[in-house]
Amino acid sequence: MKMFLVTKLRKSFLMRVCLTLAVVSLLWLHVGVFIYRGAEIDFEHRFNSSSVLLNHPNFSNIELAKPTNLTVPELMEKITLENNEQKIWNSNHISWPPVNETEIWPKGIVITIQVHNRISYLRKLLQSLSQAAWIDRALLVFSHNIYSEELNEIIQSIPFANVMQIHFPYSTQLFPSSFPGDSPSDCPRDINKERAIAIGCSNAETPDLYGHYREARYSQTKHHWWWKTNFIFGKIRALRDYDGPVIFMEEDHYVAEDFLHVLWLQQTLLRGGSQCNFCNQAQILSLGSYPKYFNHREASNMVELLPWASSKHNMGMAFNRSVWQNFQKCSEMFCSVDDYNWDWSLLHVAQQCLPSLFGDFPNEKGKTKFILGALVLKAPRIFHIGECGVHHRKASCASDTSTLQKAETSLRAARKAETLFPTTLRTKNMLGSKALRLKKGNGGWGDPRDRELCLSLTVID
Repeated sequence: MKMFLVTKLRKSFLMRVCLTLAVVSLLWLHVGVFIYRGAEIDFEHRFNSSSVLLNHPNFSNIELAKPTNLTVPELMEKITLENNEQKIWNSNHISWPPVNETEIWPKGIVITIQVHNRISYLRKLLQSLSQAAWIDRALLVFSHNIYSEELNEIIQSIPFANVMQIHFPYSTQLFPSSFPGDSPSDCPRDINKERAIAIGCSNAETPDLYGHYREARYSQTKHHWWWKTNFIFGKIRALRDYDGPVIFMEEDHYVAEDFLHVLWLQQTLLRGGSQCNFCNQAQILSLGSYPKYFNHREASNMVELLPWASSKHNMGMAFNRSVWQNFQKCSEMFCSVDDYNWDWSLLHVAQQCLPSLFGDFPNEKGKTKFILGALVLKAPRIFHIGECGVHHRKASCASDTSTLQKAETSLRAARKAETLFPTTLRTKNMLGSKALRLKKGNGGWGDPRDRELCLSLTVID
């Protein structure tokens, strides 16, 4: 009887020990997973802490970043310091340029994102970037026209790629009551020229093509784009030896998970040869466009060579240093055309300045043979989801998520059909199709001060 009790106690003790060990092992496994995914969890926590925008496509309230409380002199000093420092975040555990060469983007890839203050959209963009293949090969260059500690915290907590922040030094935040911001002596936008001269406002003699006077919030966007592109190709020390493409994005864009994979396929087509004997006529790679319908299940591997059009191919476009240097040679035209839109100004450059650089001068009808070619995806991999912004003022813009919903629906269908990440691209030469007809500028750029500032921002290598 005594032996029986001892045996029973031993079995009970062993069972308790085994159960304890099992619980400890399970807890240790959870701790290990938590440690391994710590940065990612912290990143997601930061993003989800203020809203449900990452998990729900309805942007019912557009959250705006709070600007800094620094004084203008303090802010000017800080921005100058940071633009000179050019700190790369995450460089301790993700090297730039990459040290381990891979088949895709062996030397890395640069993505620049122009940021204003719409945090809701920015969070959604960053979430999509975090899920993209090869994103750890990227240097993300965020270019700001508003300095905000809130934005800094979000961007500097990104764990999946190298990150740099640069700051536009001629923003309306830095010049709140003088040019290039709005000055009290400036003419009101809609006053007619005769009345403007009569009241003696400072820019009375220089309305735009449509008789309107400048608005700083609009002209700032073109200045910012031109400064940013000059800075990236001409001033960032880490990119001095970089000769790959730079992808141009904005805070209200959204990417498919294979966008860098597909861009690599487009990049290989530029070499021409047996894969595509006409693709080397392209200067721009376009990852985004504005089709009425998305069909990634059927068209995910299709690309067309088309004349670059500012209103169709300005989103998620990519080009390299040699293409940029040609654009720079046309800085006089870019900075003088009366259009506050950087993309439409670039179309004027493409159709009226670039041809002469290649020895193609207008005939008696004023036409040239040169065409700025773009390799454009039939199923875009970058989408514009921001319905609230500079050009959108309708009251319902914050609840309009149609583009995001259409994109996600199409991408889900493609994932199910396994048509994302194509191994090759099917090409079609459409360069002979009718180019976008060049119109006179959209205005907003009649003030000679804007033209002079724009030209002063040009950095010649």
